[in-house]
Amino acid sequence: MKTIAIGAQGGLEHLQIKEQKDPQPAAGEVLVRWHATSLNYHDYLVGVGGIPVPEGRVPMSDGAGEVTAVGEDVTAWKVGDKVMSLFFPNWLDGRPTPGKTTAISGETVDGFLTEMSCVSAHSLTHIPAGFSYAEAATLPCAALTAWRALVVEGQLKMGDKVLIEGTGGMSIFALQLALTAGAEVYATTSSPEKAERLKSMGVKEVVNYREDECWGRAIYKLSGGGVDHVLDVGGGSTMQQSIEAAAMGGHIASIGILGNGRKGEITFPKLFFKHLRMTGLAVGSRSMQEDMIRAIELSNWRPVIDSSFGFTELADAFRYQESGAHFGKIVLEY
Repeated sequence: MKTIAIGAQGGLEHLQIKEQKDPQPAAGEVLVRWHATSLNYHDYLVGVGGIPVPEGRVPMSDGAGEVTAVGEDVTAWKVGDKVMSLFFPNWLDGRPTPGKTTAISGETVDGFLTEMSCVSAHSLTHIPAGFSYAEAATLPCAALTAWRALVVEGQLKMGDKVLIEGTGGMSIFALQLALTAGAEVYATTSSPEKAERLKSMGVKEVVNYREDECWGRAIYKLSGGGVDHVLDVGGGSTMQQSIEAAAMGGHIASIGILGNGRKGEITFPKLFFKHLRMTGLAVGSRSMQEDMIRAIELSNWRPVIDSSFGFTELADAFRYQESGAHFGKIVLEY
């Protein structure tokens, strides 16, 4: 089997392709033949060295594939089952704790840019019925983050107003989830072409953040007093405008640090007197993923896949991601 791993020097130009013997599952494990993964900003940071990992770490936090062998004492899975990974392989349910979230697929433990690997039987879920491997591989990180932000933490309800920022995978999943729940969606983008596509998908109003630096205030006005949910993906580079866009009593899910967003300023009186609730979150648990899958199977939407690359084309895929031209998810199929 073939595996791609991070090299000693890190960086996309030092990725290593290795050939290894097919592994065999130990007790409590299953062997999965992986067929697809998808790109997330977290994976990009690992790939370019922004998140240091040891030499030989297998990247990519998403995986979808087929069970090809089961170890002793495994009853939950059988050969032929179609499965997908967990971002936190040890966070099964309940609240997050250090013990549950120390293992991170593709960072602190090996990820899924490999043709085969053995995985603990509890660190998988079924893929939604009828989904391809590529479609399923887009879900464990980006879709689950949107699900947790809106449904678990935000308690999304019909008639709520939601703001998504940009057109990356998580934002497009949030758009689809919100519309399915009967919410009203607003969006930001820097591309007129993407703005038209967002509107064709059901977004009510789109603001170009490059043309209007005070886009948060613009969203506040367009939505008639602010939005109930903001999915903030920029951290310090967007949080001030996210606060401006929120309605009184609204919820801001702080999800990402895209761009130069590791640090920033907040006008605290605005936060106080709007009575805002802010949640920092990273993906979710297996039980959340199982709930999300059930909801997906009851709906009619499918993941929006922008483009697909081959197993050895990770560097090219990340460079395309860097360009910001994508709308939805970028996948690798193998």
